[in-house]
Amino acid sequence: QVQLVESGGGLVQAGGSLRLSCTCSARLCSSYAMAWFRQALGKEREFVASINSRGTSTYYADSVNGRFTISRDNAKNMVYLQMTSLEPEDTAVYYCAAGFRGLGITTTVYDYWGQGTQVTVSS
Repeated sequence: QVQLVESGGGLVQAGGSLRLSCTCSARLCSSYAMAWFRQALGKEREFVASINSRGTSTYYADSVNGRFTISRDNAKNMVYLQMTSLEPEDTAVYYCAAGFRGLGITTTVYDYWGQGTQVTVSS
């Protein structure tokens, strides 16, 4: 069973930065592609960023490209999302996801999900 736990969310002013962390508790965490999604109030869950199992390939949504960076530390079973130049439009619950099927941008590609961490960006 794979358990994902996000942390690092909070309230930040526009232009600020936050780093989200995702702890993966499973024997095969380093074999999974990992991703971050987000869901704003009243909206559908949307793709933010993904990273392959070795950390050698990443993909970003256009809305965050150049501002957010996804990374992983397989020795620690951790995945990170460094967020800079935050905007009020980035306000959402951020979810960590894991799956075997590559760097997909849709929720159906990922098999395991965390409970989410709230990020609120004030203007």
